[in-house]
Amino acid sequence: MAERSFAAEVEKLRAGAGEEFLGEGILAVTKALLQSGVAYVGGYQGAPISHLMDVLGDAKEILDELGVHFENSASEATAAASLAASVHYPLRGAITFKSTVGTNVASDALANLSSGGVTGGALIIVGEDYGEGSSIMQERSHAFAMKSQIWLMDPRPNLTAIVDSVEQGFQLSEASNTPVMLQLRLRSCHLHGRFTAKDNVRSPFTLKEALEHPRRATDRIVLPPASFLHEQEKITKRWPAAVKFIKENKLNEVINDGAQDFGIIMQGGLYNTVIRALQLLGLSDVYGNTDIPLYILNVTYPIVDDEVIEFAKSKKSVLLVEEGQPDYIEQNIHAVLRRGDVATKLHGKDMLPPAGEYTPAAVVKGLLEFMRRYAPSMVDEAKLPALIRPDGDKPNSLTTTIPAEVVHGRPPSFCTGCPERPIFTALKLAERETGSHHISADIGCHLFSILPPFNIGATTMGYGLGTAGASALHDPTSEKKSISFMGDGGFWHNGLTSGIGNAVFNESDGLTVIVDNAYSAATGGQDILSSTAENKIRSTKHPIEHAVRGIGVKWVKAVHNTYKVSEMREIMKTALTTKEKGPKVIIATSECTLNKQRRIKPEMNKRIKEGKRVVRERFGIDPDTCTGDHSCIRISGCPSLTIAPNPDPMRKDPIAQVLNTCVGCGLCGEAAHAAVLCPSFYRTEIINNPSPWDKAKFTARKVIIGRLQNKIESRLEGIYA
Repeated sequence: MAERSFAAEVEKLRAGAGEEFLGEGILAVTKALLQSGVAYVGGYQGAPISHLMDVLGDAKEILDELGVHFENSASEATAAASLAASVHYPLRGAITFKSTVGTNVASDALANLSSGGVTGGALIIVGEDYGEGSSIMQERSHAFAMKSQIWLMDPRPNLTAIVDSVEQGFQLSEASNTPVMLQLRLRSCHLHGRFTAKDNVRSPFTLKEALEHPRRATDRIVLPPASFLHEQEKITKRWPAAVKFIKENKLNEVINDGAQDFGIIMQGGLYNTVIRALQLLGLSDVYGNTDIPLYILNVTYPIVDDEVIEFAKSKKSVLLVEEGQPDYIEQNIHAVLRRGDVATKLHGKDMLPPAGEYTPAAVVKGLLEFMRRYAPSMVDEAKLPALIRPDGDKPNSLTTTIPAEVVHGRPPSFCTGCPERPIFTALKLAERETGSHHISADIGCHLFSILPPFNIGATTMGYGLGTAGASALHDPTSEKKSISFMGDGGFWHNGLTSGIGNAVFNESDGLTVIVDNAYSAATGGQDILSSTAENKIRSTKHPIEHAVRGIGVKWVKAVHNTYKVSEMREIMKTALTTKEKGPKVIIATSECTLNKQRRIKPEMNKRIKEGKRVVRERFGIDPDTCTGDHSCIRISGCPSLTIAPNPDPMRKDPIAQVLNTCVGCGLCGEAAHAAVLCPSFYRTEIINNPSPWDKAKFTARKVIIGRLQNKIESRLEGIYA
């Protein structure tokens, strides 16, 4: 169950030639694939490209009508390997995944694909996860494109340009027999706009024809001596063919050349940012009408030497806006200009930040420095935007430094009611008796455990590599075991072999906790092999426990309700103290709360509207009983658990309080019980459309409790008297 359904929006994919298409970037990419006659699509979900997989899944009926085969690949490597269908056959294929981690996983297959080359167009759509909204290490796809000589497109962030780049990407791939990488930045994936649609096209060559008329050519297989010839072919044939196609089809854009004796070169994906920065300086309007010459690299690799020289030779200086590091494009253009004996001064990272996301705030500062040096008369110093005015320069100035104590950090954390939170509560309680351990973390929601209040985890090496990350920490003379975590998504991605299988083979004695929340939750709640939900187009309900035992693990414990903190704690203690040899595996299973709420809330609302009885659990804290110790908060960290003023004037410490965002998971009470904290937690039921029996019980309880309260008040009156 994905976090968002596109069941209604996918009907837009049927739009025909001349119709106006309105929608989100991801939906537009799907439409572009269908217009381009794609034969097959595969991929692995991951921000910011996850929704493309969801759209393709929801569009199954339309894909079937066009004969398009779509797969949720087991990993990025699986997706990349599927492009082998385009090596010998004139089949257009596309794959998609998150970059750069996804590209790293797929690197073996992509390197082989780019070596042998392709016959049909092969398009790799990567969600460029770079910048402050990223959840991964800060790297760029550009390095991989250069390494394997895969052409890299970075289109302008508008739907027309993105849709055109998909079709042009296939054409470029076929013209140069080389796979093409289409880089979509976060904002490109989720922007909304419009473009003029074309008719959807069936692949002229079908998968059925490929199966029934197999082809092979040994010179396309990566095996010496062919592999040595592939390297030469890339330089002597494919590269020139790509450059020729890029030039003839004007994939890169030049605007207002000759208007000034200076100019700006930029990655296509940064066009909107550059225009916004120019607008803030009064040098452009919001539509991009500017008198400054612009050279827009919608293809950032390969760089077309002739175009660079032609743009630069009539100018005394150009500013290159290249986001991230290293400065691959800047080095490339420097070499082009020097080899072409062009004296134009090239600026880039000397005026713009050497690393980090290029927001308008960052770019406008570099542009201002560039303009002040080469065209100061074009800048109205009296109308500079607030973000670059000196401190106290009224009326529009900003303080450049905000004291750290003024802004409180907001680290990411588990959702309210997350079933993974009690796992780490239980581990913290277990370590009170067993002592601390080296803990190898993994990619996924469970990685939030490295932050307060748990502070668990020393390293994370990659998706599904939690157990592998602790593989070196094994010593038969030590009584301590390493502890590793991995999610169910990471387990099926590669953790089964790289982690569990490796531990069995090497007779590791460590403990692995597999967090099974029934979905690939961190990427948007997509179904996986072990999902318990019904899936009409995928095979689910394959238990992780069976796979673990099947690969040779003997000590396996399954917990089917992670909210039972006491049970989790005892199993962890046993795993960490048992003398039994070999790897230990705990499978901690509870459904992702976000997906559960998406599933049950509509059902509950429907029942309430129909007048049917609906019961919801909530938890609370008795303000008169709470001591204000706050141990419950420190051991749980639930966002719904906070503090409130103490109602007792004799006590100053604030008490704990449960907010209305509580989803009734019960962890707070379970943790308090397991840690032997206090009896202040209580459970209550909220009943919509109560039955006569519910009303009768409520009335009886109200009467009894009222009488007891009256007796207490009478006693207090006697005491006060």
